[in-house]
Amino acid sequence: MAVTVCELQWITYLLRDFQVAVCDPIPFWCDNLAALHITANPVFHECTKHLDIDCHFVRDKYKEGFILPSHVSSHVQLADVFTKVFPVRYFAELTSKLGLIDLHHALA
Repeated sequence: MAVTVCELQWITYLLRDFQVAVCDPIPFWCDNLAALHITANPVFHECTKHLDIDCHFVRDKYKEGFILPSHVSSHVQLADVFTKVFPVRYFAELTSKLGLIDLHHALA
């Protein structure tokens, strides 16, 4: 999350330099509920000492109103089709949303 928030901040600075309006907060979709809880509630942070700096950075950006983290299920997250194994039904649904076709069935 911290790397993505850094990239969003950089893109926001760049767009504002070009006089392009950026609406805050930026919707930030994440499929990791634990990461969202750590961002919203500092109590959960105590169990994640190795993520100290990243947690504070993301939480600060959340408190500033720069990002608005929300949960998205893995079953509807399009990028997961490239990194995770899904049952055939979900795989077909996600690839169709991306505009990909099954060449075997299309050519038959």
